[in-house]
Amino acid sequence: MHTLLHIDASVRKTSNPNPDHNSISKRIAMQFVDKWRSAKSTDNYIYRDIGLNPPAFIDQDWIGAVFTPDDRKSSEQREKLALSDQLFGELSQADVILISSPMYNYGMPAPLKAWFDQVMRINKTFSFDLSRGDHPIEPILSGKTLILVTSCGEFGFGPGGEREHMNHLGPHVKTLGRYLGVESFYEITSEYQEFGDERHQKSVANALKNAGLLATDLASKE
Repeated sequence: MHTLLHIDASVRKTSNPNPDHNSISKRIAMQFVDKWRSAKSTDNYIYRDIGLNPPAFIDQDWIGAVFTPDDRKSSEQREKLALSDQLFGELSQADVILISSPMYNYGMPAPLKAWFDQVMRINKTFSFDLSRGDHPIEPILSGKTLILVTSCGEFGFGPGGEREHMNHLGPHVKTLGRYLGVESFYEITSEYQEFGDERHQKSVANALKNAGLLATDLASKE
């Protein structure tokens, strides 16, 4: 039995009075989930919509609590880290992590950055040891697969694309994923949303198809 952790980061809902406002990234992610759960119905499934229910931003007190040894943490510090502990518990269980996120201002939405900040913890997701020289940070977790589903208004953000240098979403998530124990990374992208033309319709259709195919393929291997 495996555990799929599903994180949605879009601030849009999946169903709105105006369908043009429906979240595309969430729709594509659910295609993956439906195919996965149909193939692996006994797997555990953990879901968080952080777009609609964003985690709190970390602050100075949070950092102080993180760097206080467990046997010296106050009750206030333990309460301060309660959400972080819960998010880490979900992450540590996960074999497969599915993150759906729109591209906002060429990067990740604030709720997704808040989730990463809350869940990435010294001595939990990574260790820090200066005896390693100039590369003191190493992941503690391992063996996880991350699927990133993205939606963007423009196009050409992939390798070799005319806006590749402006893509601060996929590369950022991939970099952070290593420190969550991610060893296999996949990305599914829908483009051209702001154009609303046939290119956009084709891109969404391809992303939906690819999400289903990838879910079926990964489910057969896990």
